Amino acid sequence: MHTVAAVLYPSALATSITLPMEILQAASQMAAAAAHQRKPRVKFLLAAPDVKAVKLATGITLKPDLALQDLPPLDLLILPAIWRNPSATIRAAGGWLHYLSKLAMAETRICSVGTASALLAEAGLLHGKPATTHWNYFEQFANRYPDVDLKPRHLITQSEGIYCVGSVNSIADLMVHIIEQWFGSEIAKAIENQFSPEIRQSFQGAAYQSEPEGSHHDETVLEGQKWLQDHLAEPISLAQLAKFLGISSRSLNRRFTHATGYSPQAYLQSQRIVTARDLLRASNLSVSEVAWQVGLRDVSYFSKLFRRHCGVTPIAYRRAVRGKLFTPKGALD
Repeated sequence: MHTVAAVLYPSALATSITLPMEILQAASQMAAAAAHQRKPRVKFLLAAPDVKAVKLATGITLKPDLALQDLPPLDLLILPAIWRNPSATIRAAGGWLHYLSKLAMAETRICSVGTASALLAEAGLLHGKPATTHWNYFEQFANRYPDVDLKPRHLITQSEGIYCVGSVNSIADLMVHIIEQWFGSEIAKAIENQFSPEIRQSFQGAAYQSEPEGSHHDETVLEGQKWLQDHLAEPISLAQLAKFLGISSRSLNRRFTHATGYSPQAYLQSQRIVTARDLLRASNLSVSEVAWQVGLRDVSYFSKLFRRHCGVTPIAYRRAVRGKLFTPKGALD
């Protein structure tokens, strides 16, 4: 069971609470069904300084399940986006910001949405760390918190267990990333497909990470990862990689898996699929041409591999993407 909570305050945007709640609830149901269980795998709580109902600025009223001081151990705490200028919310939060520090010390993941990153900064949790916020408040944030390493070009930042996402839309990217860690890639893919895969950017593509999750210090494996990326369009073999690195295939597999959590073959496939998705979205290359661009000469195998990773065929993926792109007519020609 994973326990997640969101903090309620009058200026909170309801969608930054309900969207992650619905995504996690869907993942919980899928995980339970896969394990042939009825018990939910995620518990979502609403918390506030007291247990009185909170009327949001948008007119929606939400009732907290419990007070902040009564929160149980959490796997994730969400600070929802703040509607308009965050100054009033920052001032009103002075009495409970210390709870954020306690949760961080307990190694709880904390995620702020939009300008709620100011709450993390006020609690001292972003000192010397990367952060992002809503684009309209970049200058104000930078002036108020000069000790924070603001990353305006990134939609998500991560430093240890502290996450900032710049918008409500980006919270979905982070939720899919967390679901993959909690329940595995198959459920993450299913959730991604259910919640508009055609407009989603991967966590790795969107995030600035001060210490990337899954990072390692095996220089040989790092060199191997770079070699695979440089030769992605070629029909390479792992024997070639092992020879390039000067180690046996057995040693390559063992060290690669230990360092990255993936076998060399699985890592290579994932990189090919990432590139293929970009090509299907942004180019007019045929499926067979996309397959060749990522080093796969068998189009049938490429289609099966793509479907296994993404849950849909390359053609269906492109159709979904093109249905949602706001690209001027002719821009992809």
